[in-house]
Amino acid sequence: MTASDLTPTGRSIVLEAAGVRAELGTVAAVLRGLTVDGVEVTESIPAGSAPPMAAGIVLAPWPNRVRDAVWTLDGERQQLDITEVSRANAIHGLLRNTDYEVREQAPGAVTLGALIPPQHGWPFLLDTWVRYELSPDGLAVTHGVVNRSARTAPYATGAHPYFRIGANPVDELELMVAASVYYEVDTRMNPVAAHSVEGTPYDLRTGAPLAELTLDTPFGGVAPGVAARLTAPDGATVELLHDAAWRYLQVFTARDFPRAAGRGLAVALEPMTAAPDALNSGDGLRWLAPGERWEGHWGIRYTAGRSGAGSR
Repeated sequence: MTASDLTPTGRSIVLEAAGVRAELGTVAAVLRGLTVDGVEVTESIPAGSAPPMAAGIVLAPWPNRVRDAVWTLDGERQQLDITEVSRANAIHGLLRNTDYEVREQAPGAVTLGALIPPQHGWPFLLDTWVRYELSPDGLAVTHGVVNRSARTAPYATGAHPYFRIGANPVDELELMVAASVYYEVDTRMNPVAAHSVEGTPYDLRTGAPLAELTLDTPFGGVAPGVAARLTAPDGATVELLHDAAWRYLQVFTARDFPRAAGRGLAVALEPMTAAPDALNSGDGLRWLAPGERWEGHWGIRYTAGRSGAGSR
């Protein structure tokens, strides 16, 4: 890599085939943008900018937050670095500022890998990777890990994409979330209870206008398949797809997301394999024996609307 290649998101990688284009960066294995037939389906991050509001980054070895940046392992207190200073939590894992290595690359796919070494509050060595692969109507994403420690290690992962449907204003979209549980959170955004969505404003299984929603909310009980869907006025959709490992989802409606045209509403749909504060609750947390390997998958699918824009 030369000096001219250096950017806040690391080395730029472009995957392009059959009308689908993904722009990536090696820092935090960030998804900088995804278009299908010229239609933007994620918020784009300029190569010269750091990801705003964690846009597009990979979250490992935990997504979301660890309360007080503290958890307990075999009766011993583990003190992580506080990375969400305003709320005194550890947020979004240990790789958000790590430059991944390119382990494998083809015209329509790339695998980026990074080690998570032992550090404050984390006495483990994990080898992690994420593979981005173009699909006919979007993107397939595979997260993987091998425990290289001599002891069993906890693990969870997630991602932080913000979605849109082309030039449609985000506040004109409808959001569906296929979740049966939502998590009540405190003022520091840590979970205090899990509730059924039935009969609550958090029941988004039949959809609701984004303009009416203010969310920074974790959801659970997400079945494999379509975890969430955005729908434009002309019927175009962008769907977040989960496999069986991804039973959790964070929905964040950011009212001041920065764009070239000015700040405005954006929506993050964050696939997660575990609930917030899983290092303390164990909710969705996976424990990997020494040498054990795991992979899980999520994806993005775009379908054109009645206008036919982006139709194949």
